[in-house]
Amino acid sequence: MAKKKVGGEVKISPAKVKEVLDKTGGVVRLAPTWVPRSFLMPGRRIKLAPQDIYALGAHRGGIDERWFASTTPAANENRLEDEGYSYVVSGNKRLFTLKDAIELEGERFVGAEIWSKYKRWPVYSKFFDNMGPIPHHMHQSNEQAAKVGQQGKPESYYFPPQLNSIGNNFPYTFFGLEPGTTKEDIRRCLERWNEGDNGILNFSKAYRLQPGTGWLVPPCVLHAPGSLVTYEPQWGSDVFAMYQSMVEGRAVPWNLLVKDMPKGKHKDLDFIVEQLDWEANVNPHFKKSHYLEPVNIGDTGKEGYQDRWIVYGKVNGEQLFTAKELTVAAGAKVTIKDKGAYGLVSVQGMGAINGQPLNTPAMIRYGELTEDEYFVTADAAKAGVTFENKGVEPLVTLRYFGPEVNPDAPSL
Repeated sequence: MAKKKVGGEVKISPAKVKEVLDKTGGVVRLAPTWVPRSFLMPGRRIKLAPQDIYALGAHRGGIDERWFASTTPAANENRLEDEGYSYVVSGNKRLFTLKDAIELEGERFVGAEIWSKYKRWPVYSKFFDNMGPIPHHMHQSNEQAAKVGQQGKPESYYFPPQLNSIGNNFPYTFFGLEPGTTKEDIRRCLERWNEGDNGILNFSKAYRLQPGTGWLVPPCVLHAPGSLVTYEPQWGSDVFAMYQSMVEGRAVPWNLLVKDMPKGKHKDLDFIVEQLDWEANVNPHFKKSHYLEPVNIGDTGKEGYQDRWIVYGKVNGEQLFTAKELTVAAGAKVTIKDKGAYGLVSVQGMGAINGQPLNTPAMIRYGELTEDEYFVTADAAKAGVTFENKGVEPLVTLRYFGPEVNPDAPSL
């Protein structure tokens, strides 16, 4: 059952939303959104103050994720009512959730095309930060998730160098299944669930993770993310199924395997195995199909900045999300035009975004309002957003976009 809201009881009105949009020119500041995971160990590198890692109680688990420009609820047991939702802020006050604001002024926030098709901001991004690996799991497709009233979740990864000076315990990710693996092999792993480690990683391959690179991961593909801090643009859903019974000596409960499957199928091992996209999992060229290297957008270093693609490619023929990394040199000022709305976070340096403060904190207390995260509306992005570096080190920001916004993005 959902508990009280992080932001308390917040009232919203169309007039107030319009006032914020008019005052900010469509560059809307957001509060940090923290999310715990009870089955993981926090990596302590996403700048949350150490004394606040268990701010929601040890029973909820440590906070190991920060979500950006999110209108998606976190699928946690005993979650807060607004857990996962981003809040619009002004000065030192939380005003209302981004979700509520978009419901009132959707077209102005996300653009006519996305609002017409989805009637929401259908994507979000996060940092996840763990001491060790996440269990081998997959995210359901739209067709599978619809059976439990949810949406599927393709996702992508980028490993920001600024947050990965250390790799923690296991900077490797297992992806998919080794060619030659059979469905019967995985079924036997499920049969051994309560015998300790069910051995599913014996049928997979681990890749060493490199800061400054990334991956594109479709639904129904197994993956066990490693211990680098990961920036993760993805579809606006929190469905998953854990296929590994034990990770680093900690048991994974069966309900985390079947939580987003029809109740009548929770013990049907054949059904659970068939949830996997078999051809995609045993792809012998998995890295070639999914690995991402950054791609510079022009050669603009002499002009004091460099923009580059960090997430690109299509999932089942659709561009569902993309992301860019902008670096502005000390003392430089640049105006960047984009084709659609985006969520933005600063990972290094200090400066301004359309005249508003843009500062990267060293440490954040739970509940503190920072100046490092913004939502940029579609019209503001198209008109051009001015970034100014007022510090002595590079100003680096990450920004992610919604579906079909960037047809000029590279192919995978």
